[in-house]
Amino acid sequence: IFALIVFSCLVGEGYTNLSSSSQLFCIFNHNEDACRYGIGIGILAFLACIFFFMVDIYFPQISNTTDRKYLVLADLGFSGLWTFLWFIGFCFLTNQWTWTQAKDVHVGADSARAAITFSFFSIFSWVSEAV
Repeated sequence: IFALIVFSCLVGEGYTNLSSSSQLFCIFNHNEDACRYGIGIGILAFLACIFFFMVDIYFPQISNTTDRKYLVLADLGFSGLWTFLWFIGFCFLTNQWTWTQAKDVHVGADSARAAITFSFFSIFSWVSEAV
C-alpha cells in the first residue's frame, strides 16, 4: 500500500509547471530522475507484492521442497533488495526536496512530503518482510 501511495503522489502532483510555461518538471528540484526513481520502485514494488501474494496463496499446493525453498529465498532476497532500494529512494527524494526552492513549488508540496514519508515507512515494511 505504501508503494501505491508513493507512486500516486508522484504521478498525481509530482510534476508541475510554471505559469509562464506549459512544460512539466519534477517538483523535486526539477530533477526528473527523482520522480522517475520514486515512480519506478513504487510500480515494481506493487507488482512484486502481487506476485508474492499469489505465491503465498499457492504455496501449500507446491509439493516439491526445492521449489518451495527457492520461492522462500526469492521472497527473502527481494525483500532485502527492496529495503535497500527504498532507503536509497528516501535519501534521494529527501535530498532533492531540501534543494527545492520554495518559489518553484506552487502545488504538490504535500504530495512530495507524503512520497518522502511513505518511502521512509516502506523501509520498515520491507524489513519486516525480510525478517
